Amino acid sequence: MSPMMIPFAKFSACGNDFLIVDGGRAGNLAELTRKMCDRHNGIGADGVEWLFPASDADIEARLLNADGSAAEISGNGTRCVAAALCSEEPRERVIIKTGAGLKTCILTSRRELGFEFEAAMGEPKTEGELTLTLSTGTVSGARVSMGNPHFVIFVDDFPANWRQLGEEIGRRPEFENGVNVEFVCVRQRALDVRFYERGAGETQSSGTGSCAAAAAAMAAGRVQSPVEVSAPGGAQSVRWDDQIYLRGWAEVVCKGEFFLGDT
Repeated sequence: MSPMMIPFAKFSACGNDFLIVDGGRAGNLAELTRKMCDRHNGIGADGVEWLFPASDADIEARLLNADGSAAEISGNGTRCVAAALCSEEPRERVIIKTGAGLKTCILTSRRELGFEFEAAMGEPKTEGELTLTLSTGTVSGARVSMGNPHFVIFVDDFPANWRQLGEEIGRRPEFENGVNVEFVCVRQRALDVRFYERGAGETQSSGTGSCAAAAAAMAAGRVQSPVEVSAPGGAQSVRWDDQIYLRGWAEVVCKGEFFLGDT
């Protein structure tokens, strides 16, 4: 009897951590994602980027959240995929097929275990403001799509119960496919953000969340492009020209094999 194993690499982008795994070597992706992302009995991660060959890109990345649910895209996860490919062979540009279309990551800098990219994230779609009646009162936010749904709430200071608010908002019927929630404080010319994401809960950072927060703030005239977006896991830069561009680091955390069970 010998254990079945699947190789993995773990990368982190501002504390937003992802497992990079060959999708062709796995069976039930949702079940395996939940097991691998378990922070006590697994490896621990916010999600898994399952990789597949692509004819129109360098790689296809299918993102599953830590709870096994599918997501269109993660900006940080996409950058982690680009870093994984660059760690295997020298590249200056990586094109990744995601559920939100093709995304191009340009390598701007590197250090021993880290890679900085500027990723073209597409044109944000602002869908107007929405006011919700929650168990603790009303809250208003801007609906923004970065290929995945976001609800951006501007606050003077982060409420003590922001995690509970994010969880409740994510279950609202107004968001048929769930929603990523951003609480945003404008700090002079920068943004300070807290993230509560679909299928993962609180995360240390978010790529598309940073883009959505910046787009909403720029559209409202609160900041100008480019803007630094800070979160507990670190800072990223967002600029809005012909589309949104996200710049930040992704670093190798570890590589290994996950045991699936006995043959």
